[in-house]
Amino acid sequence: MASGKLYTYPENFRGYKVQAAANYSGYNLSVDGSFKYGTTNKTAEFMAKFPLGKVPAFESSTGVCLNESNAIAMYVANEQLTGKSAEDKARVVQWMNFADQEITPAVCTWVFPCMGFMQFNKTNSEKAKEEILAVMKTLNDTLATKTFLVGERITLADLGVATNLLLAYQWVMEPAFRSPFPNVNRWFETVVNQPEVKKALPKDFKMCEKMAQFDAKKYAEMSGGDKKKTDKKDKKEKKPAAKKDAPKKKEEKAEADPADPPKEKKKDAFLEFPAPEKWNWDEWKKTYSNEDVDTVTMPWFWQNWEPTKMSAWYGVYTEDLSGGQDFMNVNLIGGMLQRLDGLRKHGFGVNIYFNAPTRKMSAVYICRGPKLPFSVSDDLNVDAPSYDWRQLDLTKDSDKLTLTEHFSCEGKYDGFEYYDAKVFK
Repeated sequence: MASGKLYTYPENFRGYKVQAAANYSGYNLSVDGSFKYGTTNKTAEFMAKFPLGKVPAFESSTGVCLNESNAIAMYVANEQLTGKSAEDKARVVQWMNFADQEITPAVCTWVFPCMGFMQFNKTNSEKAKEEILAVMKTLNDTLATKTFLVGERITLADLGVATNLLLAYQWVMEPAFRSPFPNVNRWFETVVNQPEVKKALPKDFKMCEKMAQFDAKKYAEMSGGDKKKTDKKDKKEKKPAAKKDAPKKKEEKAEADPADPPKEKKKDAFLEFPAPEKWNWDEWKKTYSNEDVDTVTMPWFWQNWEPTKMSAWYGVYTEDLSGGQDFMNVNLIGGMLQRLDGLRKHGFGVNIYFNAPTRKMSAVYICRGPKLPFSVSDDLNVDAPSYDWRQLDLTKDSDKLTLTEHFSCEGKYDGFEYYDAKVFK
């Protein structure tokens, strides 16, 4: 019997999909119980097999090493799970991509602050809720006449989408939130209660009854953010050393020397480029948001643009958009913008989706410095590789037209029909 080992940390929702797939196919999959995230995946031995150090990671008994949960799930799955026909295989991949691109970013943005893993940001959280609502509507419409997403039996499409929604159902999608989507709820409960799936999930999993909220105290405890404040308070309130205080001082000393070193604060890569002298990002964004584009905004742009200290970029999405609904394709843009916070102080962009004569997405971004903005940091380069980028020469009329059409959201667009746009500012 085929066998292999899965490296992952406990309760990693990406690992559930792999384990469930192995349960269905009968693949002999073991989970490395000695794996410790941040330690095991940094060793030379692990990095030799998995250079990125990412998990889940998988090694078969024959020496096949794989990263990325979708690839691993496909490797351990059977034909029923991956799809028997060419069309079914394509639809399975489509839904797995939908799960990773549309569901996961929004779920993590909404749920992680409730779990204490991430600082709360109201704007991002509200945006994530809207994106989850859009996801749920799309799924609810799709499942109105279906038991499963692809075909008549469970596939990796169901496993991928359900496990990526798991944290949302567990933490934040209370009955009032999920009740408008009966088809999704019926499907989700069907999937997670299959014996093969149930065996892969935590035994204590249950859907939430009340929407979890951000707990500042929990976040501070997990991140160590309030330690200095606590130490100062302790020093101020505590009386001079006494015998009864000795044990507490001992505990404080131990707390001051944590096992895990504090994370280094990431440097702002854009600061290596000279700052523009005339251009002011806040003023530009305020002008763009509040003034007429043709009579005020674009004249301000050309008057203050500094070509020696800034650059403009045009990108066209290269992945196939034909399989998704227009609504789903527009959501791809929302996911990208949500992951560009590190560019906010030094850049601006407009992404446009066209739906005729064929589906197309393109974008124009401006930024501080001469480099493609997404290339200066791995954090910014999550979605950008799906686009073919070129630098705009704003001394050329054709490139000026491309920028103006995108920023004004009006024009001929080389014959493509405008459908929707999202602005990064």
